[in-house]
Amino acid sequence: MTPEWIERVVAVEQSAYSHPWSRRHFEDTLAAGYHARLLVGGETLMGYYVAMKGVDEVHLLNLTVAPAHQGQGWGRLLLEAMDTWARSVGAQTAWLEVRVSNEPALRLYERHGYRRVGLRRAYYPAARGVREDAVVMCCSLEEPPGCRR
Repeated sequence: MTPEWIERVVAVEQSAYSHPWSRRHFEDTLAAGYHARLLVGGETLMGYYVAMKGVDEVHLLNLTVAPAHQGQGWGRLLLEAMDTWARSVGAQTAWLEVRVSNEPALRLYERHGYRRVGLRRAYYPAARGVREDAVVMCCSLEEPPGCRR
């Protein structure tokens, strides 16, 4: 992801979520040096992810597939790409938070080997000033996805 792509990334983000990241979120991501990668088909932005490296771990901050391309395996491909990068920088574990209401994402992550390890109460903004809980998930990167428990 580069500054030239941010307009398209923000457009996908806004089409995919009720409470999307702002342009500033993505600009700050790039300025901080986080790992941000795009999935592009021709000139079409199909998806992206943003991850942050820690000591022995990575934190998946955002994984988005454009609504027109959801349900076609692109989310799994993005997760596999993130795994490959994470292993290359020495990470042993990946962490993420996901809205409790985001059943498709929860299924994707669980099929990929993530397990539910906690709950963050009122973590995400939601409609009418209410907040939504987040499921905290982690995944070992020491085994390939098909072997994870």
